[in-house]
Amino acid sequence: MRRALLSVSDKPGLVEFAQGLIDQDFMLITTGGTRQALTAAGVPSTEVSDVTGFPEMLDGRVKTLHPAVHAGILARRDLPGHMQALADHHLAPIDLVCINLYPFADTIKKPNVTRAEAIEQIDIGGPTALRAAAKNSDSVWAVVDPADYDTVLTALAEDDTDYRRALAAKVFRTTAAYDAQIAHYLTADPFPAQFTTTYTKKQSLRYGENSHQKAAFYAAPDAPADSLVNARQLHGKELSYNNIKDADAALRMLAEYPDEPTVVAVKHMNPCGIGQGTTIEEAWDRAYAADSMSIFGGIIALNRPVDAATAEKMHKLFLEIIMAPAYDDDALRILEKKKNVRVLTINLPEHTATPRYETVSVTGGLLVQESDNRLEGPDDLTVVTETAPTAAQIADLLFAQSVVKHVKSNAIVVAKKGQTLGIGAGQMNRIGSVVIALEEAQQNEQFAGAVLASDAFFPMEDCVDYAAKHGIRAIIQPGGSIRDKDSVAKANEYGIAMVTTGVRHFRH
Repeated sequence: MRRALLSVSDKPGLVEFAQGLIDQDFMLITTGGTRQALTAAGVPSTEVSDVTGFPEMLDGRVKTLHPAVHAGILARRDLPGHMQALADHHLAPIDLVCINLYPFADTIKKPNVTRAEAIEQIDIGGPTALRAAAKNSDSVWAVVDPADYDTVLTALAEDDTDYRRALAAKVFRTTAAYDAQIAHYLTADPFPAQFTTTYTKKQSLRYGENSHQKAAFYAAPDAPADSLVNARQLHGKELSYNNIKDADAALRMLAEYPDEPTVVAVKHMNPCGIGQGTTIEEAWDRAYAADSMSIFGGIIALNRPVDAATAEKMHKLFLEIIMAPAYDDDALRILEKKKNVRVLTINLPEHTATPRYETVSVTGGLLVQESDNRLEGPDDLTVVTETAPTAAQIADLLFAQSVVKHVKSNAIVVAKKGQTLGIGAGQMNRIGSVVIALEEAQQNEQFAGAVLASDAFFPMEDCVDYAAKHGIRAIIQPGGSIRDKDSVAKANEYGIAMVTTGVRHFRH
């Protein structure tokens, strides 16, 4: 008779799985809670302490950590010496190990959980037994996921060696992820010598950035509530790789505007229009007017519930994604008329001073940095020109600054009264971005008196010269160039205001 060790905290499906093992001539060895559940269902099992000859102790911390268990798991059936050693010590092989790990991740998500409570949910015996079974997968079945119970029973009957080895790999992935979560919780240094992290597949994607590239979407176990991972899709096709990147960028931008009704439109991870208003409909109107051409096929994020009037206006365009905290019933019915538009509800992104960290893959490695969540205010501005900005211009400058940090470098934003008018992104020289932004902005009827923001300093005076000649009345930039004085002198020559922040906002 084969023997199976069962010790699970996740009880759904347990009784049926245990009965299926008995039907295939397994004897069951169980620990406390598992044995109680099976006994209550009339399924016979043997207490692990009857196998080890040693009682569970230390409040259950020690129960399977015993040679009678681990020798039975680790003994190689193809080595006579191993099998003789079992016989000499009156031990028997264990042919299947089914264990759920203590719910450490769920525990640390609870509000106000103490360190002691978290530590108590670090499983020791479970990973040890599972890893032993996985190491000896030529002979032993290692089962860590209740979702696999039915497949395991079928594979057992067929003695499917390939599946048994696949289960072993799953065990090592699971225990590695488990240890990574514990290490992350216990580590205070955000940049430790070993950067261990884990992700769980949320979605297989049809393809990646291009149709010939395979891809998948993974979620971090501690993903913030306001991240795209926790959005809920109400309508439309599944998200694509590019959709996910663009939508994430839109949420990062939306976090800048917690107070005013705001609409963000994104194309290729750059804002193509951001508008604010007294209502979400007015904010939409201003975001649309910011660049009515580029918004076609865009990703839209709104920080207020969508009403029918706003939905009707969005419905007239081809949009890839619409994200908002909620939708009126009529608004949702309007948006659902287009079968392909992806409609998502989101938790409003929170702008926080607490550092968040982002990773970027490079060939053979990974870059990790704090997210750029700095938000400048009036007290961070230094007037460097003879002309000082007005209060209205300061408001416009700070708005433009909040946008430019989300535009690919070299980045220039022209804005006025809570509306972007022109955006220059990703050019290899700064004057190129200035020209693009102003050519677009000058087509907007609201342009007169607009201001300009730059993500980095002006290495030459040409940008200030061009901006002043084309109607810009105030500029915000970080400063710090060895030629700052040239840019300031040029601004003074035209009588425009310039302020510096001392903070650069590159986004590559």
